[in-house]
Amino acid sequence: MDQLKVTIALILAVLLQWTLRNVAEPFAYIDFPLIIVVYAALQRDAVKAILFGAFSGLAIDALSGGLLGANGFSKTLIAYVVSELARRVYLDNLLLRIPVIAGACLLDDLLYFGLHRLLGQEPSGELVLTVSYSLIGTTVVGTLVYLILDYFLTERTSGGSRGRETLSARRQSRRRNPIRLGK
Repeated sequence: MDQLKVTIALILAVLLQWTLRNVAEPFAYIDFPLIIVVYAALQRDAVKAILFGAFSGLAIDALSGGLLGANGFSKTLIAYVVSELARRVYLDNLLLRIPVIAGACLLDDLLYFGLHRLLGQEPSGELVLTVSYSLIGTTVVGTLVYLILDYFLTERTSGGSRGRETLSARRQSRRRNPIRLGK
């Protein structure tokens, strides 16, 4: 059921990316599909994250009329890198996810501009301006989206301790050492 919800969120993110940039200029700097791709990669399912990255990148390239495959390649690579990072490092805390989305946004924008330069195409906008606005916008909106997705996708317990789990680290109970030295 959670996979269906994340898939619907990805489709909505692609549609938002396509429509909101025509409504207001600041929405063009928020990369909604990247937020969902990184969220899927943080769930430690590399295949699903890579498929989401390829689908969202190619859909955005096809809808925007840009260089076909540039977003697809960059988002697929981001999905792979973040899923491997999430497999090796504990990233279930919201405070640890903020630098991950910021780094993914920075790497995605640099890959996108690098692919355009490599293939002789002129990217839209200046590199520093676009990367800085995109980094700020995507990180702030991504943090809010992660809070919303975690609220709707996590299983709720009847104990009511759901509110404290968002920012607290998990603790393991400390066991006594059965071997006593000295006495």
